Amino acid sequence: MANMNTTGNGNLAAVIDPAATGDTAKSIAICDTQPVTAEGIRNLLRGIPDLKFLTTIDTLEHAAEVVRKQHPNVLILDKGFGIQAILDWLAEIHEGEGTQTGIVVWGVSVSEAEALRFLQAGTKGILRKSAGVQAVVACLRSVASGRSWMEDCVFRDSARSDRYPRSELTAREQQVLELVEQGFKNKDIATDLGIRPGTVKIHLKHIFEKTGVRGRYGLALNGLRDRGLISAPV
Repeated sequence: MANMNTTGNGNLAAVIDPAATGDTAKSIAICDTQPVTAEGIRNLLRGIPDLKFLTTIDTLEHAAEVVRKQHPNVLILDKGFGIQAILDWLAEIHEGEGTQTGIVVWGVSVSEAEALRFLQAGTKGILRKSAGVQAVVACLRSVASGRSWMEDCVFRDSARSDRYPRSELTAREQQVLELVEQGFKNKDIATDLGIRPGTVKIHLKHIFEKTGVRGRYGLALNGLRDRGLISAPV
């Protein structure tokens, strides 16, 4: 994250909460495959009084131990460990009583499909490694406060998704949309609604045309955002 190291104090001041004190600072841990990236987060947090760097971790196994014993408010987890490995780790960490630690997955790139899978697995934040300082801080603050947050650029066409009133969809289209947002596949939607899979495809075509969103993952993510389950920069 070179932009963190080269950002001047003036830019950092824009994201500092003057009312925050070190006594109430939220703890941030980072599990990353690249030590230099973790060092960038450490340097960034030195200028943010309401957030404090806790520790650097280089394996998922060690990350689970830190979460269970040190209880950081936020753990930043590198997508570089592998999608399936992270999903398995999330399932393990949320077993039983779960954890109060908010997990942020970040990577060089994150697709809509990947973001949706991570969110459904219990991740609270989605962030790209190329994100600017303000986006990183906003994400960490939101997740540390118990909210979900996702960088807006993960949406392929988020601007267009806000241009239509949901009421323009027919009753059946809204039913299909709600099931898509829940992760249902076309065959499952057809069974649930008592219609043919081909009819589901026709409804989806109309939904895409009316919403301007391309792809079922985009529909699901926008649905989460519309219901206030994901915060994103405006």
